[in-house]
Amino acid sequence: MAGVAALGLHLLGADAAGALGPMTAAVVVLGAGGSVTPSGDVSAFGLTGAQATTAVEITPLGVSLAGALLLAFFFLRSLRSAGAVLPGAELAARAGGVVVLFVGVVAGLAWAGHDLVTIDGSSLGLGTGKSPGSGKVSIPGLGDLGDIGGIGGLLPDRLGRLADAKAQVGFTVNTADSLVGAVFWALGVVLVALLASRRSPLPRGWEWLHRAVRPAASALVAVALLAVVAGLAAAAYAMAGDGHPGRVAGAALLGAPNGVWLAFPLGLLVPWNGHATGALAKVLPDPLDKLLAFKDDQRVSVGRLAELDGRVWLLAVAMGVVMVYAGVLAAARTPVRGRSAGVFAGWCALSLGAVTAVALPLMVWLTGVSADASLSVLGFDAFGAGVELHGSAGLAAVLGAGWGALAGGLGGLVAYGVGAAGRRVSGVAGWGAVGSGGGGPSAEEVYGRAGPYAPSPVYRQGEGNPYLRDE
Repeated sequence: MAGVAALGLHLLGADAAGALGPMTAAVVVLGAGGSVTPSGDVSAFGLTGAQATTAVEITPLGVSLAGALLLAFFFLRSLRSAGAVLPGAELAARAGGVVVLFVGVVAGLAWAGHDLVTIDGSSLGLGTGKSPGSGKVSIPGLGDLGDIGGIGGLLPDRLGRLADAKAQVGFTVNTADSLVGAVFWALGVVLVALLASRRSPLPRGWEWLHRAVRPAASALVAVALLAVVAGLAAAAYAMAGDGHPGRVAGAALLGAPNGVWLAFPLGLLVPWNGHATGALAKVLPDPLDKLLAFKDDQRVSVGRLAELDGRVWLLAVAMGVVMVYAGVLAAARTPVRGRSAGVFAGWCALSLGAVTAVALPLMVWLTGVSADASLSVLGFDAFGAGVELHGSAGLAAVLGAGWGALAGGLGGLVAYGVGAAGRRVSGVAGWGAVGSGGGGPSAEEVYGRAGPYAPSPVYRQGEGNPYLRDE
């Protein structure tokens, strides 16, 4: 997590304004469910009353994903030697140990995650319009922010003197809130890892999760990760034609999952609401920046975005294809157990529908954005920006259940029709837990067909059994 955060910040050029170490610690804490409080005081021209305020609520999911993958890998790896059945107390102890270790790391980062970021007016390259009363501001990297108003020639003159001023904006990790957030973050990662890992052992009595939940959960996690890979590939393509490829790479490292997982529910018709003002509106992708460029909340949907750019409908088509692929993948990992095509498709629809009804609101919650920033000098807002974007978690649950059921049923029928149903069933899902007293389904129940060879119990050694014949 620290490596991804540090590299992303460096590529974005953030280390030019402050120490990279504390900023990295703060970003890692944000990625692990923590909280950071920024505060600032600007001193210009020897006058008081100038303030810098900022409030940001956004999770850098690129950092979160890197940590989640590593944490899940080491946790699941520790279960390999536990056998086919893992006692509940042992599972709780192993999960608790991982959580405690992770929270300890976050505590150390919380201690290190505070610093002052110096904003040097001369290094910003502040520029104003040539006309004395134009009040136009231009910042490298963001471009022309337009006319921000002014009184006669006072504002351009004051902005010109601001170029020689320096501002220090501090940030501090909220230790208590961050530790609580880290506990829930680590528990969430462990839970998702257990549900999505098809071969990890579970306590006795939980065997139904192997067949009812894990195939669908693993399929949905797989397509979510595949979508992130596609987003990173798109960022790599964009770097080739951009004048600042480092910034594109840094933004992709920190926030590629944010954009991809926001598009996921949006493409599945989950409605969003939001607005964007100031410079932050310029960093939103087209046509979202045009739709949100108002102070009042605007409803964001595929239909409204398509009014500005008809190609947005391709997002809905792409998400539909992704969901069907998840349905086929889940069907390939689900035991057939002698079911007919219709019954099997219904089982897949129920399973994927239930999992998607939980996963889609989680994506909506993770990708919500709330950010506000302003730098006010002598009563004039030199910089002002804000963005709010939040989806409807309730409708996401309902639509997730519907889309999941539709994709699961269709994927089940397709997989059954082409003979792929049950082809990738894990051992624990197909045969039940070894050592649990037997009772596991037969090969015909699991795969819908008989095995290549089933010896009769009446065979005696050396008689009839072809595998025991002497040469």
